[in-house]
Amino acid sequence: MNSSVFDFLLTTAPADTVSADFATVWARHRARSHDFASSIDRAAIAGFDSAGTGPAFLGGYQEALHALVPSLDPGELSSMCATEAAGARPSTMTTTVSADGAVSGTKSFATLGTFADRFLVIARSGTQPDGRPILRAVLVPAGASAAITPLPALPFAPEIPHAGVTFDAAPGELLPGDGYTDYLKPFRTVEDLHVVAAVLGQLVRVARLAQWPAEPVEQLLALFAAVRGVGAEDPGSPGVHIALGGLFDRLTALRTELEPLWAPVDPEVRERWERDVPLLGVAGKVRAARLATAWRALA
Repeated sequence: MNSSVFDFLLTTAPADTVSADFATVWARHRARSHDFASSIDRAAIAGFDSAGTGPAFLGGYQEALHALVPSLDPGELSSMCATEAAGARPSTMTTTVSADGAVSGTKSFATLGTFADRFLVIARSGTQPDGRPILRAVLVPAGASAAITPLPALPFAPEIPHAGVTFDAAPGELLPGDGYTDYLKPFRTVEDLHVVAAVLGQLVRVARLAQWPAEPVEQLLALFAAVRGVGAEDPGSPGVHIALGGLFDRLTALRTELEPLWAPVDPEVRERWERDVPLLGVAGKVRAARLATAWRALA
């Protein structure tokens, strides 16, 4: 066993997880990362074992969901179901959940929806006196009165499958707490941290296989250390959102600094990276709004 995740990334031979068999990939990842307690560390290992940004993202995404909901079966693949035709704002959600956990409604964009064993659904359970919706989080097994419609692949990271999911009184397990403040809102931050960890793990893989100099590897690991530090804090903290903004800025700058080193990298790996790097800009407007709100909260 390696004494730290840093030693693992620097000394272990990377696996190759370009595969559409996501269940097998996830099982192999669990075996590889079993000795690491931190989900952030496991996300970095998932990225390190991924030959592309899409598989790296999926590893980070799964680790984020399992960090958010520790009761999830670690052997299962899960999918967050929040976005609807009008978006993911609480005020626009129409999917409902009854007092006994039955979910009805349609979610328009579920990552890994076609392969998930279980859905984490954010749904309305009522209305507050001021008119705002009461949201709950519900775990719904796949196949439980759910119709899954695969969506076309995106132009970047096409390996990541997405789907629309329609629930018809699907039986589910209500989770404790508020669906927005305890699940949907923190997941945006938790997911960002785990995906950045996975991307950094993937870049360490590229650096080692292409025999980059020591300094850029040190910079990648230093940024990963910062991600680990922020990941240990409360994802609802304004300070965490501000630090996360700095992490994304530093990742953007580091990507620019690393550009000259890509010349000797395997052309297929380089082309895949260039195709998929827009993935890092997804939800950029949401992050910017969250960052501005955090600064106002501390003003």
